[in-house]
Amino acid sequence: MSPLLDERSRRQWAATEALAYGYGGRRNVSLATGLSANTISKGIKELRERRQHPGRGIPSRLRRAGAGRKPQEQKDPGLRAALESILAPATRGDPMRALCWSSKSTGNLAKALTGQKHPVCPRTVARILKQAGYSLQANRKSKEGSAHPDRDAQFEHINAQTLCFMSEGQPVISVDTKKKELVGAFKNNGREWRRKGRPVEVRVHDFMDKQGKAIPYGVYDVSNNEGWVSVGIDHDTAEFAAQAIWRWWRKMGRKRYKKASKILIMADGGGSNASRSRLWKVALQGLAQRLGFGVHVCHFPPGTSKWNKIEHRMFSHITLNWRGRPLVSHEVIINLIAHTTTSTGLKINAGMDTNRYPTGMKVDDEVFKSLNVRGEKFHADWNYSLLPNIQ
Repeated sequence: MSPLLDERSRRQWAATEALAYGYGGRRNVSLATGLSANTISKGIKELRERRQHPGRGIPSRLRRAGAGRKPQEQKDPGLRAALESILAPATRGDPMRALCWSSKSTGNLAKALTGQKHPVCPRTVARILKQAGYSLQANRKSKEGSAHPDRDAQFEHINAQTLCFMSEGQPVISVDTKKKELVGAFKNNGREWRRKGRPVEVRVHDFMDKQGKAIPYGVYDVSNNEGWVSVGIDHDTAEFAAQAIWRWWRKMGRKRYKKASKILIMADGGGSNASRSRLWKVALQGLAQRLGFGVHVCHFPPGTSKWNKIEHRMFSHITLNWRGRPLVSHEVIINLIAHTTTSTGLKINAGMDTNRYPTGMKVDDEVFKSLNVRGEKFHADWNYSLLPNIQ
């Protein structure tokens, strides 16, 4: 019966047995149960008080208020202050401080406190931390580097341009390159449901094999919540980016925008579609020639690429869809991308781009001057358009 009884009911049960036994019952019950004679005496006292005052009923507490072992921080008043001093941000970089260069786990914190003559166990440290308002925290990406003075103004300009194009029924797309992926039986972060003890076995080391890598360049249609991903196998260049936009137009865009007379491209400021890249502008000039209308571009300010809509409206869902699955071939990658959907109706098409895109190409001044590029009044380096040359 002992496992079914709590502290109060156990001593009161022992008290009833001792009273029923008669003379010597308290001693014999103590020897049989392992309960101390004082505990049994306390149980007998509680039974007698209940008989004398039957209206009081059974108390809700197992112990009286203030009974039991005192918390460690009450027995050691300096414990909480010592713990706060170890965790204080000001201690970073001071090699004389405890746990400056070590993981601040509860075990290490308890060890450091014990070394400062505050003996404590890891569970007590965890309890004190929670009471003090601490919790386990991961790093948060929030610092965008040095803020450009025209950061907010550029965001307002992008928003105004987007609304203007959408109100006229013109295409507005967000473009960027997703993280390059190794193709093969390599670990892919994340988990998915499988039989217990039967994980997918992958290689220990991430060394590129003969299948190479996959370079997904995405085009997201802001108005229709649709996207296209070109999966390249060579290099992420400006020509590759422009080709991905052209493929989106042929596969999806021209069916949606049959009366399009211009297009707005939102892109970050670096990579294959960098705002300072001459190759990017040359590639856009060729795109404008093939489209037959103007290509307008708005770049996000430096350090703000996470605000590009393709990042949180398309790429994040692709990452969730293929989590925990080894990307063993280009076909698997394309299928996983193309089958990515959301409750809001996201639709994505994907295709391979097996073309070769050499790097290290230069654009001389004569070629650059021949471009039909028009910079806007506000930040012409971020906002410009390329119009097709009339032949």
